[in-house]
Amino acid sequence: MDLLNTLVEKGLRRELPTREEALAVLATTDDELLDVVAAAGKVRRQWFGRRVKLNYLVNLKSGLCPEDCSYCSQRLGSKAEILKYTWLKADEASKAAAAGVAGGAKRVCLVASGRGPTDKDVDRVSKTIETIKEQNEGVEVCACLGLLSDGQAERLRAAGADAYNHNLNTSESTYGDITTTHTYADRVETVQQAQAAGLSACSGLIAGMGESDADLVDVVFALRALDPDSVPVNFLIPFEGTPLAKEWNLTPQRALRVLAMVRFVCPDVEVRLAGGREVHLRTMQPLALHLVNSIFLGDYLTSEGQAGQADLDMIADAGFEVEGTDTTTLPGHRVGGGCGSTAAAAEEGCGSVCGTTASEEPAVPAAREEARTDLVAVRRRGAGTDLAPNA
Repeated sequence: MDLLNTLVEKGLRRELPTREEALAVLATTDDELLDVVAAAGKVRRQWFGRRVKLNYLVNLKSGLCPEDCSYCSQRLGSKAEILKYTWLKADEASKAAAAGVAGGAKRVCLVASGRGPTDKDVDRVSKTIETIKEQNEGVEVCACLGLLSDGQAERLRAAGADAYNHNLNTSESTYGDITTTHTYADRVETVQQAQAAGLSACSGLIAGMGESDADLVDVVFALRALDPDSVPVNFLIPFEGTPLAKEWNLTPQRALRVLAMVRFVCPDVEVRLAGGREVHLRTMQPLALHLVNSIFLGDYLTSEGQAGQADLDMIADAGFEVEGTDTTTLPGHRVGGGCGSTAAAAEEGCGSVCGTTASEEPAVPAAREEARTDLVAVRRRGAGTDLAPNA
């Protein structure tokens, strides 16, 4: 396909595809899917070889969030029967993190529900970061605490945080349909605060919320412009008791096309396969490793993932290797805040239109199977419980 050849060439040069080219990836057929995966895989291997970075989530505070994000099981008014607990102590969080590190995780992601941290919360998380760093040599720590106030990013950086996560989740034009208690602009500002403080920015999206192809392309292009080092791609987990419980819009093939599009638009960025992969990709997960270079190990915030050993076996069986702490994840031109996607490069990347035009944007495909509610398993182990974590 001329489209795929063009996208590979642009990806190898770190050039931005056109919006129409990105839409055309999402519009490819199932018969073309392996060609799409193979093409995006060339770009992935150019910048990251066959390495897979493992990340491990520790939910520091679960549930009872005052925000109304429709996709979230921890949201205001959620009836999802998830674990609910207040802040873990530093030693409890460090113990949970150690399980992930022992399983091969290079980065520990510390997450807390809520609109954003108070200064006392930042003190608490700073102590937790210091404890984890002291007990786990070489581990990276990413904080995800919601919207930041002035000076908080700097304090987290001083405590030893390496990165900060705050996802855009969906396009600016549809953000108000998903969340009303804060704005898209609030999220952008928090990512920029993290970057200004010297933290590695991590910001991604959630696919499967009923959005159009245009919405997916919009948010991924917005992420490219924002230039985070890491782009987590989540697939909606339709928890019973949340407003999006009936949104089963994804197939494994659709999920792979989304990942391929993200890789073409963000060729040299750490693309992370995040929540919902077991629910929506299922037995197709190994194919996703040809598109992403990073995954979460084990469980998520409020849902269970597949066994940590199964993740490791999948990586090995697919011919990939776990990235060690002695390896730098990002390509050399990005280390230290390097950016491969300047405005000039974006302009240079606008070539001829391939595939579907903007006026012919395909509709969201209808779900082709019954909702697999049996695949949504609420987390009952690990942080906040007396049971061993899954790592």
